[in-house]
Amino acid sequence: MKEYKYTINGNKYEVAIASIEDNIANVVVNGEEYKVEMEKEAEPVKKKVVVKPVAQQQAAADATESAGGNSAKVNMNNAVKSPLPGVITEIKVAVGDEVKAGDTVVVLEAMKMANNLEAEKGGKVTAVLVSEGESVMEDTPLVVIE
Repeated sequence: MKEYKYTINGNKYEVAIASIEDNIANVVVNGEEYKVEMEKEAEPVKKKVVVKPVAQQQAAADATESAGGNSAKVNMNNAVKSPLPGVITEIKVAVGDEVKAGDTVVVLEAMKMANNLEAEKGGKVTAVLVSEGESVMEDTPLVVIE
């Protein structure tokens, strides 16, 4: 039993906590017994772990293959790369499309903002290396323009 002594506005109180069950405490104040209901502690918010399903990984691999063969044949030096981590929300080009410098090729959501990623140079789209809904890291190649 924990005992405490308080003086509030000149009044002295001797408080003893007899027991605590769930959120009810049995408290004795100056010899008088009380049942005190305490607020329950809020449970910490659990963060969701996002894991890319195997089927989605396979779909991305298939998309890469259909976009011009395997990644060994794709010239990554000409790729538009992700400037920061985020999620691909829209792909505005397809393999074979002609683009001009400044054309939006991919929309990347990062920090709750949609970012239009533009072609740095004109040319033909030779590969789309990502799919909508895919999470990407900084410097991930997204679209190859040659």
